[in-house]
Amino acid sequence: MIFVTKRLLLRPWHESDAESLYEYAKDPDIGPAAGWPPHVSVENSREVIKTVLSEPETYAVCLISDNRAIGSIGFHEPTQTTAKATGKELELGFWIGKPFWGNGYIPEAARILLRYAFCDLGCDAVWCGYYDGNEKSKRTQEKCGFIYHHTEKDKPNKLMGDLRTEHYNRLTKEEWESAVRL
Repeated sequence: MIFVTKRLLLRPWHESDAESLYEYAKDPDIGPAAGWPPHVSVENSREVIKTVLSEPETYAVCLISDNRAIGSIGFHEPTQTTAKATGKELELGFWIGKPFWGNGYIPEAARILLRYAFCDLGCDAVWCGYYDGNEKSKRTQEKCGFIYHHTEKDKPNKLMGDLRTEHYNRLTKEEWESAVRL
């Protein structure tokens, strides 16, 4: 599936995106804040495309002007453990390369995916989480309408080999519908 916004193209990842992915995912300010180690080579990025970013409902975030991957956004099964998902619920994950921070690209991408989740996939709610200290992700989630739900402390992060505090936000279909009508 492909989504188009005013400035963005959201499309499936391709192995040919490996160089662009590496350019942004090697930055130590990107991956660790999101829970994964910085990429170490173009080959590492190519492998991540094949094994992680090729999952259904995972999209490369590209500027319409050049179709070059500058970040990622997508849905996966909810990962919170203390508040079980009920009904049809997904979790939204995202990141964007540092040169593109502060331009509103992720909220723009999230808006079209939230519409897709609620109108086409029939979701009851969408979750979104961020690790303690990741204020940029927290602020992005607030801009997208997510509402604080709960915090989980000492949560194992297998990719980074540590324990983290993760804050979870949620947006129900009803909350989304109310916000869209404004």
